[in-house]
Amino acid sequence: MPPKKKTVTAVNLSNVKQHSYFKRPNKTKIKSFGKPINPKGAKEFFGSLPDFLKASDLNEFIQKVVKARKSNLPFHLLLGAHIIKVGLSPIIIDLMKHNIVTGLSFNGAGLIHDLELAFWGGTSEDVQSGLMDGSFGMAKETAELFAKVTTLADEQKIGLGEAGGKYITKYRAKNRNHSVFAEAYKRCLPVTIHVGIGTDIVAQHPNFDASKVAEASYTDFKILAAICEDIDRGGVLANIGSAVILPEVFLKALTVARNIKKGKSKLTTANFDMISHYRPMENVVSRPTYKVGKGYNFVGHHEIMIPLLAWGLKAKFKK
Repeated sequence: MPPKKKTVTAVNLSNVKQHSYFKRPNKTKIKSFGKPINPKGAKEFFGSLPDFLKASDLNEFIQKVVKARKSNLPFHLLLGAHIIKVGLSPIIIDLMKHNIVTGLSFNGAGLIHDLELAFWGGTSEDVQSGLMDGSFGMAKETAELFAKVTTLADEQKIGLGEAGGKYITKYRAKNRNHSVFAEAYKRCLPVTIHVGIGTDIVAQHPNFDASKVAEASYTDFKILAAICEDIDRGGVLANIGSAVILPEVFLKALTVARNIKKGKSKLTTANFDMISHYRPMENVVSRPTYKVGKGYNFVGHHEIMIPLLAWGLKAKFKK
């Protein structure tokens, strides 16, 4: 006889116990953020590096970004939420202001951290202690804020990334000058959000509307595919701190771009992370550039490597 089917009843999220964001300690605060650096001295520093291995690669990658931007081709960033959590938002914002970075893509956590920082000035809770008592991710105000952005995206039929920047700007969040979403919205630069349902704390709350979130994130996927059409004609893309979701999404978006817009592919990619992961190496560095470009891999802590990269870019590129 076949085994008897076991019935599992889905959990009712209306039963979760929410907590106040304002009673939660945060590990990331704006006062500890990094600051943009003056490019003075950068040419001498980068010129002093030995012309071998990763030093040579970094100089070469910077030159390719500069060449792409001077040809009005994109330099697009795929960013893990860790970039915001370690205080690099001012560095990314500065690169947008200098017309170097032309667009951003995040996972869902990127928007969550940016919203918390923009409105309240702190983010990143203690996961371990919260997991032990079931309070991790249960901040009521954060879930409400994300739900409002989702509603805005649904009502205006826009992507989740644009909706985040628009909401922060419209409601004049206290720290909006530190928001990468608000800055991109201000400059009419695309920001896309690629959500994995169940990967973010907001999915734990009863007001999470999975259908609206998925629809808005799907809009962002199609926007990224359109951006990839230009990346694939001489542009540059860097993946910084996303090990799975964004490398997978990028590979599919690039496939769509090459399917729709036929022509000769040419692109440069790079991966920046603390260790080398399979998917970024395959889906960002190797496969997209096979026979049509070059991919680079740089290993190091983001809070050091990204300011270093920005320093070199600002020294080599002028508006």
